[in-house]
Amino acid sequence: MATSKDDADIEDILANEEELERALCVLAGSDPENCSYSRGYVKRQAVFACNTCTPSAAEPAGICLACANKCHDGHDIFELYTKRNFRCDCGNSKFGEFKCQLTPTKDEENIRNQYNHNFSGCYCTCDRPYPDTDDQANDEMIQCVVCEDWFHSRHLGCTVVEPEELQEMVCEACMNKVPFLWTYAAHFAVPPVISVSHLEEEVQDEVEEGAEKQEDSEPCQSRNEEPSTSAEHTKQEAANRSSPCKRTHDEMTGSPAKAMTKTAACRLNELQVQGLERLRQGAVLWPYSWRSELCTCTGCKKAYVAAEVQFLMDQSDTILAYENKGLDEPFGQHPLMALTNSMDRVQQLEVIYGVNEMTTAITAFLDQCVAEGKTVTADAVHQFFEELRARKRRRTNAGYQ
Repeated sequence: MATSKDDADIEDILANEEELERALCVLAGSDPENCSYSRGYVKRQAVFACNTCTPSAAEPAGICLACANKCHDGHDIFELYTKRNFRCDCGNSKFGEFKCQLTPTKDEENIRNQYNHNFSGCYCTCDRPYPDTDDQANDEMIQCVVCEDWFHSRHLGCTVVEPEELQEMVCEACMNKVPFLWTYAAHFAVPPVISVSHLEEEVQDEVEEGAEKQEDSEPCQSRNEEPSTSAEHTKQEAANRSSPCKRTHDEMTGSPAKAMTKTAACRLNELQVQGLERLRQGAVLWPYSWRSELCTCTGCKKAYVAAEVQFLMDQSDTILAYENKGLDEPFGQHPLMALTNSMDRVQQLEVIYGVNEMTTAITAFLDQCVAEGKTVTADAVHQFFEELRARKRRRTNAGYQ
């Protein structure tokens, strides 16, 4: 029984280690010492908001990791995870007389920055804060890769699969903003999907016989049109399915853009002709590498730019790519990770277990203070750590009995 419990504890510790490493690599991808303002609109970086300096929702502002550490030390800061194409606002006109200590001279406003209600500490369609003391549900939050808002899984309007089975999510509002993504969703996203052609076959006898010739003279379906419901279109789809085009070597080896250049074909039109549809409702969950399936012909590129989602063509835009870069090329190593690197495996697990236990205890302590309306005083904090030390002594002594 003891061995089973120890194994379970080790599994929990390893899971916590992975979670810790994942959280740290978000910060490792950003510079902790130098304000990112001089780098312009950074492709992706960790962004924070300061409720002390910019509490008004009418003037949202974001700051980089270095400014959060240096300029806003001791302020009411909350993390926004990462944002794309963002430039640090610290010390600009939104901060009044407050000046950035790292880069004092800045433009009054970063006009290309995009803000949402996250910068006011609210998230999801429910517009609630996180953590939410009024919400007792232990619900995972997932970020939309288009609008970059965070959503409770129960508010996505779809069934959420296991996290390791998906890499990215696009919320329903953003799917409708970029409607051609629904076609890709029917083919490459998490199901369910239905084939429109099956429904068309049921009404085929009701369509006039002369329509078939007209179908042969029609051009390829536009990306802005809904799939045809005519019988002749159904027959064409059946022909397409019975003799599908073979994918080229470049398509199978992850170079769809190169392959499509050779054939001068629009991948989106090819998918639309197949007539595969899915219910246009709820968020869409995408597996790894789904972006490589997107068409990159000239017409589609213009459509991405018009919808302001050209970043979808960039594989390095993903959170996964950012985190991996943070691990491979960190701006600086986190002190805890540097400390554990010099330890053996047992010592590493003990440290990670201790950090996790202390984090859980501190969170519970602060939540209790908020729930009871108590002010966090120095005496209360001192008493809290005394209780932690006493708990550790009891556990250590029990281990020697």
